[in-house]
Amino acid sequence: MSSNTPHPPDVDVPALQAMLAELFAPWVKDLDLRVLHTHRGEVTLALPIAPRHVHGGQVLCGQTLMAAADTAMVLAASSQIGGFKPMTTVQLQTSFLRPIPGSQTETVGEAKVVARVLRAGKSLVFGEIEVFDTQGRVAAHATTTYALL
Repeated sequence: MSSNTPHPPDVDVPALQAMLAELFAPWVKDLDLRVLHTHRGEVTLALPIAPRHVHGGQVLCGQTLMAAADTAMVLAASSQIGGFKPMTTVQLQTSFLRPIPGSQTETVGEAKVVARVLRAGKSLVFGEIEVFDTQGRVAAHATTTYALL
């Protein structure tokens, strides 16, 4: 941005947590994501490793990881542009690097989901997301493109 262009307002943790509660579908809310940290263009979420997201192989299912990654990127994009603006996922490419162990009977900690805006234009936002296991190791990596509506 040039020095004459005003920066969008900062979006803080409570504002992003409110977006999670107000804007997303009920099944996304059921992920129980919690905003841990944010600054312009980056968001860190906690994803509980809860029994409802663990499949028969005793690991967090990929669908849960992709939904959390997609949700985190919407919040990161919102923090970049100064608030929520309708957007849609154009591309979400995910690589699963290691399983995140879980239990079908109890919550066993939380994964961390870190989403970063790589570039935000007038109509497209490009980003990347990393999901970390309970020991801080990268378990999944995704790249994304969003169209701002």
